[in-house]
Amino acid sequence: MQQLRRLGTGIGWRPEIAEAVERMPGIDWVEAVAENVCPGHVPESLLRLRERGVTVVPHGVSLGLGGADRPDASRLTALAERAEALGSPLVTEHIAFVRAGGPLTASPLLEAGHLLPVPRTRDALDVLCANVRAAQAALPVPLAVENIAALISWPGEEMTEGQFLYDLADRTGVHLLIDVANLHTNHVNRGEDPSRALDELPVEAIAYVHVAGGFERDGVWHDSHAHPVPEPVLGILADLASRVAPPGVLLERDENFPEPAELERELAAIRRTVTRARARATVGAGTRGGVTYAPTPPKAITGDGVVPDPGTAGRPEHTAAAPVEVPTGAEDAARQRLALAQAALLSALVAGTPAPEGFDRVRLGVQASALAAKRADVVAKVAPELPEILAEVYRPAFLAYAQGHPMSGGYRRDALDFAEHLLLAGLPESAETRLLREWWLERSGPAPLSRRPGARLARATLRVLLGR
Repeated sequence: MQQLRRLGTGIGWRPEIAEAVERMPGIDWVEAVAENVCPGHVPESLLRLRERGVTVVPHGVSLGLGGADRPDASRLTALAERAEALGSPLVTEHIAFVRAGGPLTASPLLEAGHLLPVPRTRDALDVLCANVRAAQAALPVPLAVENIAALISWPGEEMTEGQFLYDLADRTGVHLLIDVANLHTNHVNRGEDPSRALDELPVEAIAYVHVAGGFERDGVWHDSHAHPVPEPVLGILADLASRVAPPGVLLERDENFPEPAELERELAAIRRTVTRARARATVGAGTRGGVTYAPTPPKAITGDGVVPDPGTAGRPEHTAAAPVEVPTGAEDAARQRLALAQAALLSALVAGTPAPEGFDRVRLGVQASALAAKRADVVAKVAPELPEILAEVYRPAFLAYAQGHPMSGGYRRDALDFAEHLLLAGLPESAETRLLREWWLERSGPAPLSRRPGARLARATLRVLLGR
């Protein structure tokens, strides 16, 4: 495994706090969402940070390495271009699936618009390893992959999270981006012990660590990235830092940004947590970093069907004999099985089909509502004219639309489809309707307007149809 440079303490760079980040003392590096950076038009703020010697790491969110399909070549190329444009020492992505369906299942392709958990099974691991190897071969710098937060659990899982990540790193040499906030989320939502996950991780594979906030509602923890970092998350960070000196630690905040002074206080708390944990020995069993977690009965089983003893947590012995390569035929069969399972789950979440057998229907409902709410929020960001035009009608109208209209493209396509849906539904003629019609026509046609007669005729036909 290639040795990575030490990064230090960083913060997630977002346009809303770009100026504040530039003025913050002690920022060694930043992380930018890869899909929000255009290689030919890198934001001036990131360029200024780079000139000062601040490392910039692109963090991808749409590759879907945990999906059944092989990684899309154009997405890999785009990620590589961003790494080169930013002079990055590595790139990162997620252990998640973000779309399902398509040719492997002979069903419509569905987009989640969110990071969804992969089942911790042999099939999913074989597919993930193959996808990670493909990504590594296409990227000019090392890859690190992140554990994600989840509201739901897959039935019939064969490994714990730590075992799954250990095998992934062992078989591919990929680095790990460990999100301690996600470990806390999975502790609350799925009863998983963060200390046990850290016991089983190959800590030498860690590239850096994410720290973020969230909130609890009705017994469910939502990894919002819009709230202060809570003490339990800092406790898990301390646990991790008591085992290994993390090469980098980064504060994530995606919205609801506080004053810069508050972000600086959170960064200071993160630094103190790591420094103190490195300065003292690991505390007693069951208590890490001053935070005690209730014992969690193990739910996973090993590949031999043996329930692990919670008192013997450690690096999984079965990984030593894990195959490096999976025969092509076996991999194709694993992809097919995984594709069917993921398509069934995503369809239940975004298309209202019945819940697959073995899933908690209540939790699926919570996840489905969260996905619809996120769609509404992101569409409002990428197309801010829609909530301006529709005012208080926007959110309930979009949530109603989302119940029967799964996302099949990106969020910009989703915004256009939503507006088209409203217009074709026959809204009463009003100033708002006219503005919505004009907005849709301006963005759905060629840009700039095509001089070809066929394109002009098609656009004129749309105007006539929508004007009825």
